[in-house]
Amino acid sequence: MRDLAFIAFLAALFGMGFRRPFLFVLTYVYIDIVSPQRLTYFLLNSVPISLIAAACAVGGWVLADDKKGTRIAPRQILMLMLLFYCWYTTLHADFPLAAPEKWNWVWKALAFAIFLPLTLRTRLRIEALLTFMVLSAASIIITGGIKTLGSGGGYGQLDLMVSNNSGLYEGSTISTVAIAIIPLILWFPRHGTIFARDWRVKLFCYALVFACLLIPVGTSTRTGLLCIVLLFVLMLRDAKRRLLYLGGAGLLALVAIPFLPSAFTQRMETIKTYQGDESASTRLAVWKWTIAYAREHPLGGGFEAYRQNHIRYDTVKTEGTADNRQIDRSLTVDSGRAYHSAYFEMLGEQGYPGLALWLMINAIGLIRMEVLRRRYAKPAEGEEWISPLASALEHAHLIYLLGAAFIAIAFQPFIYMLIGAQIGLDTYLARKRSEQAWRPLRARRTAMA
Repeated sequence: MRDLAFIAFLAALFGMGFRRPFLFVLTYVYIDIVSPQRLTYFLLNSVPISLIAAACAVGGWVLADDKKGTRIAPRQILMLMLLFYCWYTTLHADFPLAAPEKWNWVWKALAFAIFLPLTLRTRLRIEALLTFMVLSAASIIITGGIKTLGSGGGYGQLDLMVSNNSGLYEGSTISTVAIAIIPLILWFPRHGTIFARDWRVKLFCYALVFACLLIPVGTSTRTGLLCIVLLFVLMLRDAKRRLLYLGGAGLLALVAIPFLPSAFTQRMETIKTYQGDESASTRLAVWKWTIAYAREHPLGGGFEAYRQNHIRYDTVKTEGTADNRQIDRSLTVDSGRAYHSAYFEMLGEQGYPGLALWLMINAIGLIRMEVLRRRYAKPAEGEEWISPLASALEHAHLIYLLGAAFIAIAFQPFIYMLIGAQIGLDTYLARKRSEQAWRPLRARRTAMA
C-alpha cells in the first residue's frame, strides 16, 4: 500500500511536469532528497526514477523554457572545474575499483547544481525550490522528531524510515541539515507567497522548527549541538531586541535541560573530555594522517583514499577527584577509518586543487549572500523579501560549513541544491537590476524618436 502511495504521488508530479516543465526539476529534488525508491518494497526499486526525472528536467528546460538573459555565474564554472577534476582523480585513484562507486553519485550532484540555477528565472521558482527542499527534508525530520518524543532516541538508534545509514538518513548529516534549514523555515511565514501567510502556515513552520531541534537530541550527535549553538548566535545578528532574545534563549535552554534524555546528555559531556572518547580520538588521528598523506600526494588519492590509512593514538581517561585523580592511557591501532570531515575529505581525495576549488565555491556563496543582504537592507517596494532570504541562505550555509567540519559531506547533494538556490537568487536579481538600468535609456530613445 505504501508503494502505491509513492507511485501515485510521483505519477502526479510527472504528469503536472508535462504541463509545467519546471516541476520536473522539483520532482528530481524530491527524489534525490527523500529517495522514495529506498522506502518501497519492490515497485520503485527496479525503475531509475532519478534518471528519468533528471532527463525530463533537462529536456523540459531545453525545449520549453525561456533562455533570454540567461547568466552563468562564476560558481557554476568553479563547480564545472571541480567536476572535471574529480573525474581526473577518479581515473587515477588509489582504489580504482572502489572510487567509481562514489563518483557515480558525486558527478550527478555537481551536474545538477550547475544546471539548477539556469531554471531559477523567477521569484516563484526560487521559492518553489526552497519549499520542495524544506518539505522533502521535513518528511525525514518529522518522522525523527516524533520518534524522539516517543523513545528519546540515542546515538545510532533513531530509526529514520530506512536501515541504510547514508545520505540524509545518517544521524549527523540529518542533524546538520535540520538545523541549517531553520532560517529558511522561519522565512516562509513572513515572506512566502506559495502558501497564505496565515496562522496555519505559522503553526506548521514553528512546529517544524521544533522537530528540527529534536533531531540532534534523537540522534545524540555532538555536531547537531554545535550547529544549534551557531544557529542561536547567527539569529542574534538579525534580532531586533537582542537582550530579550538572549534572555529568552537562555530561559529556553534551562527549561529544556531537565527533559533531555540521558543518552543525549552523556554523549554531549564527551565534548569536554574528547581525549577519552575513542570516536573523537580516531578523527584527530585520521586528520593528522590526511595532512601527512597530502604532503606526499598533493593532487589527492581519489575517492575512498582513506581506506589505506593506518593510525595509532592514545585515549586518556581521568577518574577520581582532584586530590586523588587516576589517569588511564590505552593505545589503539586502527586502519581504514573514514575522514569524518568534509575539509579533510577534500584534502585526502582531491588534494590541494580540489580543496581550493571547494573552499572557493563555499566562500563566494557566503560573500555574495552577504552582499545581497546589505544591498537590499533598505528595500524598495516589493523587495522586502530579498535581504531576509539572502540572510537565511547565508546562515544555512554557515551552519553546513560548521557541521561539515565533523562529517564527510563535501558532496552532499542537498547542500549543492542550496548553493544552486543562492546562485539562482543572485543571477535573478542581477537580471532584474540590468532590466531596470535599461528602462530609462529605452524611454529616452523612444522620446528622441
